Amino acid sequence: MESQKEARTPQEPVERPPGPSRSHTAKDKERQEGGAVPAAASLGAEGDDTSADGLWELPVEPAERRPECSRCSRPQKVCLCPFLPAHPLPISTHLYIIQHPAEENKVLRTVPLLAACLPQDKCKVKIGRRFSEERDPELSTVCRKSGTLILYPGAEAANLEEFILDSPVYPSTIIIIDGTWSQAKDIFYKNSLFRHPKQVQLETSISSQYVIRMQPTNRCLSTLECAAVALSILEKNNYIQETLLRPLQALCSFQLQHGAQIRLSKEHLLKNGLYPKPMPKNKRKLRKMELLMNSVKI
Repeated sequence: MESQKEARTPQEPVERPPGPSRSHTAKDKERQEGGAVPAAASLGAEGDDTSADGLWELPVEPAERRPECSRCSRPQKVCLCPFLPAHPLPISTHLYIIQHPAEENKVLRTVPLLAACLPQDKCKVKIGRRFSEERDPELSTVCRKSGTLILYPGAEAANLEEFILDSPVYPSTIIIIDGTWSQAKDIFYKNSLFRHPKQVQLETSISSQYVIRMQPTNRCLSTLECAAVALSILEKNNYIQETLLRPLQALCSFQLQHGAQIRLSKEHLLKNGLYPKPMPKNKRKLRKMELLMNSVKI
């Protein structure tokens, strides 16, 4: 984010470059040319300086946030409550969202829509980057339960649909990390608590409907979409997925109608020669780009 210049207060002096003022320059010119400078010109020059100084003394009013809907957390003028279920979905699975702090204030975040569709006692959002038994005893207890899963792709992750068929204990809780892929990776690998739950992933052919935000690959899903698919599998109810995706579809549709553009995945742009930025010089980043172009999971 670009840094904003601080507004000057009346006590702060306004520094000017050394040299004669405009009014003095006009008088000097009058002496040199032997002519008279109209009084209005002299007054106008002085008036310009006065008006400029006066601007710094004007009070700076903080920008007011638009009133937000208490349920969907969207501005009231673009409330998405008509697309939410009339009542929270009755589910038995407990959902924990581990949210990176940078996601909390994003305008087009999906977690508030997800939470608005579920019972409060079934969906909890934990904001932070580092978690431990001392900092969050509740989360520590949840992670150590045999019925807890954590949704994060990787070589050691089991397919969720296959796992629940053979698991001796049917999962009662699932943890999902909310953030960019680099933020999610940082949270997953730097918190030892997340080594305790069984790691699972989604193996689905569906493409993300969150088309107003760029994803790394065509297979990547938003947090809301991951929760929708996972809960529909765990609850064995496809209606859950349809219901949770409805407000996301409405959000994207509204944004596209008001100037937003469809954001194709980085994978798609690279494969079709449309990626607008130069290839990175860093070998690790360049390798990731090459993997995306070759459709290799990373």
